[in-house]
Order: sequence, then C-alpha cells, then structure tokens
Amino acid sequence: MPDQIFLMGNLVIMVAYAAITVAIVVPVARAGQLRTNRLATATAMIFFSCAVGHGLHAVMAYRTVIQVPAGHQLHMDASGWRWTSAVWDLLTAAVGLYYWTLRRNYGVLLGKGAIYVDPWGQHRLDEADARERAARDVAEAQRATLATVVEHTDDAVIGVTPEGIITAWNGGAERLFAYTAEEVLGQPATMLADDTGSDEQAGVLARIKRGERGMAYETRRLRKDGTVVDVSLTITPITDQTGTVIGASAVARDITAAKEAAERRRAIEERSNQAQRLESLGKLAGGVAHDFNNILAIIANYTEFVAEETADQPDVQADLAQVRTAVERATNLTRQLLTFTRAEATQPQDVDLNAAVTEVQMMLERTIGEHINLIAVPSPQPLTVHADPGQLQQVLLNLAINARDAMPEGGTLVVEANTAALDGDEVNMQPPLPAGTYARLLVSDTGEGMSPETAARIFEPFYTTKPQGRGTGLGLATVYGIVTEAEGSINVYSERGIGTTFRIYLPLATTTADTATSPPAPRTTPPRGDGSTVLVVEDEPALARVVTRILTNAGYHVLTAADASEALGLYEQHGCDTLLTDVIMPGISGRRLAELLHERQPGLPVLYMSGYSNGLLGTTHILDEDLAFLEKPFTAADLLHELAATRERSLSHVRL
Repeated sequence: MPDQIFLMGNLVIMVAYAAITVAIVVPVARAGQLRTNRLATATAMIFFSCAVGHGLHAVMAYRTVIQVPAGHQLHMDASGWRWTSAVWDLLTAAVGLYYWTLRRNYGVLLGKGAIYVDPWGQHRLDEADARERAARDVAEAQRATLATVVEHTDDAVIGVTPEGIITAWNGGAERLFAYTAEEVLGQPATMLADDTGSDEQAGVLARIKRGERGMAYETRRLRKDGTVVDVSLTITPITDQTGTVIGASAVARDITAAKEAAERRRAIEERSNQAQRLESLGKLAGGVAHDFNNILAIIANYTEFVAEETADQPDVQADLAQVRTAVERATNLTRQLLTFTRAEATQPQDVDLNAAVTEVQMMLERTIGEHINLIAVPSPQPLTVHADPGQLQQVLLNLAINARDAMPEGGTLVVEANTAALDGDEVNMQPPLPAGTYARLLVSDTGEGMSPETAARIFEPFYTTKPQGRGTGLGLATVYGIVTEAEGSINVYSERGIGTTFRIYLPLATTTADTATSPPAPRTTPPRGDGSTVLVVEDEPALARVVTRILTNAGYHVLTAADASEALGLYEQHGCDTLLTDVIMPGISGRRLAELLHERQPGLPVLYMSGYSNGLLGTTHILDEDLAFLEKPFTAADLLHELAATRERSLSHVRL
C-alpha cells in the first residue's frame, strides 16, 4: 500500500511541475525572452528538472509494485534507476543553486508574496500600476505644458552650461535678442554682452558654481544688430540628482520701456518739486517786493518834497538826483521780482513774433559787439501771440545778454521764431503745457554752457554765476515770470563747452489783430480834488503819510486808516467820496472792504493800490480786470491822475 501511495504522489507532483514549467515557458517564449529573461528560464528549468526527477521516482515505485519474479534482474534494474535518479537530483540541485544566485542578483528575496501573488493582490498591483501610468501621463502633460509656456513667454529663457555655453533658447529670447536658436546654440553667452557684460557673466557663473542659489540684477545686453537693451536677469542653478551644478537658467526681461517710464516719472517729480520751489520763492520774493515798494514810495515822495523845498540849492538837487537814480534802480529790481511772481500788471495784446525778432535784432546789432555773430531767423509764416510787447522784448534781450556774457571770446547767437507741436507729455517744460501747436522762440549760443546743477536753478531769483557786481540774479527769473504770465513755458538745453539753447513756447493768438499801437498821449496836469473826501487805507504808516500829504496838497480831504476795521469806523463817522485802499492787508482785504462799503454806498469810486498784486492780471484774480489799480511804487502824478480817472469813470456809470 505505501508503494502505491508513493507512486501516486510522484505522478501528481510530476504533472504539477510539468504544468508550472509550461505556464512559465509559454508566455516567456511568446515575449521572446527565453534568452534574455534568465530568471524566468532558470525557474522553468527548476520545475522541469523536478518534474523529471519525480517521474523517475514514479517509475521506480511502479516497478516495485509490479513485483517482477526475476528478483536478480529486478535488483539490477532498480539499482540502475536509483543511480539515474540520484544523478538527476544532483542536476536539479545545481539548477536550484543557479536559480538562487539569480534571485539574489535580481533582488528577489524569498519573502512574503515573493513567489505567489493572490488574485486580489494582483488586482491591487494592477491598480497601482495604472495609477503610476496615470501619474506619468500627467507629469508628461505638465512638462509639455511647461515647455509650451516657456517657449511662448515674452521673457527670454536661456540655458547655459557652467562654462557659459548656450544650451537652450526659447521664442522670447529670439524676439528679445533677434538671434534664432540655430545661431546661438553651442555658442558662448558672451556674444550677447560687451566687455563689461562678459566679465559680469563670468563672475555670476563662478558664483553659481560655488553654490549660490540664485541671483537677480539689472544690466545691459546687446541685440543681434548691436543695439543695447536694458534687461532684468534672474539666474538660477540647474543641478542633477546628486546636487551637482550642471548648468544655469537665465530669465531675461526687457525693462527698457520700464526704465524710460521710471525716468519720466522721476523727471516729472523733479519738475513738480522745482515748480513748488519756484512758487515758494515767488511768494517770498513777492512779499519782499511788496514791502520794499512801500519803502521806495516813501523815499521817492519825500525826495520830491525835499526837492521842492530846496529848488534854489544846486548841491542838494544834485544829491537828490542820485537818490532818484537809486530809487529808480530799486524800482526796476522790484518790478523784476514782481514779474517773476506774476504779480506785475501787464498790458497784453496781439504781437507779431517776427516783428519782435526783427526789432530785437536791430537793437542787438548796435550793442552786442563785433565778436558776436548775430543771426535772426524769422518764421516763414506770420506768428501772432497774445502778450505784453515790452515784456516779450525784455525776454529776448535778457536771453541775448546772457548769451553774450557766455561768449567772452566770441561766438554765434541765433534768435529764431517758428512753430512746434507738443504732445503734452514733455517732462522738461517749465511749467508743463497741454498738447497743441505753439509759437516758439529760440535763443541759442555757442558759449560756455551750464552744468545740470546750474541749469536746475537758473530761474531762482538772485541766483547767478556771474562775478559779484555783474549780475543781480533776476534776469532769468524775470524771463520765467513773463513767460508763465503769458501762459507759456520755457525749456533749457545746455552742455558744457558747447552752448545753451532756450526754447520759449507761447500760445498762438486765436485771432489776428493789428499789433500797431499809437504812442501814449502826454499827460496833462492832474486835476485838483476840490475838497472831496478820500478814505486812504494803508497798513504801512510811512507810506500812508506820504499819500496823505500828496492828496492834501492836491486839494483833497483825507481820512487815513491802518486797516479795514478802522476804515469802517471812519466811514461810519465821516463818510467819503472815494476809497483808496491797499489790496493785501492783515485781516479784511481791500477787496472785501470795498464790498462792505458798496453795500452802504453802491456808487462809491474805489482805487486799489499794491506792490504785490496777485490780482489785476494774475491767476488768482483777487481783483477783476476792469477794476482801477495803481501799482507801487508810484509818483504823485501817477496817484492823482489815476484817482481822477477813477472818479470820472464812477460818475460816468452813475450818469448812465
């Protein structure tokens, strides 16, 4: 019975091993891996040899069960089969040893799940494999998307080796530098830089190789045509799995437009700061001129009083003439200050710029000197602007005189008139102008030129680079005031050793009028006051005394007040026929005082006086243009004539 069981067991094992051998060999053979898949082949050999070995054991068991009578012959046969089985088992052991070596070399250990995978486990493996394939597909799609983004971005993306050889070049790099990929791949990155940029590149790559993670900086690079482009560079190292730097990526962005915009903003800020500074200086200068005009009015009129009292003393008259000259010079200075602050009363009218240029040319030809080559270039078409002709002439003369002083060894002076179209975005205009077409005056010289620091301050009052005693520092400040009063702008361009050009832009007149003006009629003796009452309101006591004396001598009855409150009290007590008031006063202004008195006496004549009027033709319109105004300093004749004219205009309105 045991022999039969032994026979049956070996037969079953043989068949099983044979089936396993077929199950391994068939798919491996179909895959063409019988020679390459040594582990699978060795496994098949193991099961095959085991199947053959169990077959031999089955043969021996079968012969034992049959019980052949020839016992000696059976013994001989059994001994032969045993040797055969032993040799085969030894061969099987060798194959098994070979298989074990392969398993270790392939990293397959005899652990849990190493030999047999159940169906559920295989299902999980399939799911894991599917997830891995899906992840690989997503990664590939992301890489493809990233490659598309890199290729089509406006920024230049460039790959280089640690030695600076270009290995990658996207479409943005082609658009920025105008080189195609075929032209730059394999070439040194120094082809994109000048000598300074090449040294900079070498330093950056050295720092990247030393382990710095990344750098960002702004620099300049060269396009294919040799033009310079401002770029913002971000350099990042490229490393392998071991962390070794194998290259670097450079992202370059064109910042030329951004730098120009930043420069424009900076220039606008500087222009705004300069305008604010000039405005502050103007307020200061205007205040000084206002107070100084009061002092000059006192000096001038007391000088006249002394002159009347000492008409028979020639020596005193000569001294007084010197005083008058000094007063006149001081008056001119304050007038220039007031022009700078746009507080000077002007008489604008339509002016032909070509005629103005010609007139100034004729004046300069006689005075500027033979060492200066004067060239006047009028506009080919008529140019008419609305400005004060005297002030316009003053602008040209001031600029011409400055140009002459800048050319002590001789040179060329050009005065030119033409038109210019502005887009409104100019940053070098003082003050800025809206877009449009303007008349333009150019005064150019080939003189010494100015530094940027000097050019930034030339319009400040009392700023001068001339030696002491040769300049007041008010010439260009006056030019600035006249130009801005005419709603124009001025531009200065200067280079040391080359020369200076002033460009003055003025609005073109909307209508063309006859610019010829008749000469002013000579003044007659001012009429007397005939005892009419004048309420004088002046916060400068000395000037108030002068005005009172002038009016009293002319036959007026004078009431004097230091401020508006006192003036209202005097009016309530005495009334008046005419109001003569300063414009700017502490507390209630002269304009407000006139309004209060007009509520009580609507037809009251009012004459305003001021050395600092923001108003008659200024931008703040403290006074309306049709109001009577007397500019300080004034003479007795000026005061009496203007006062009489004011009263006459008031009576005319009453009659109407």
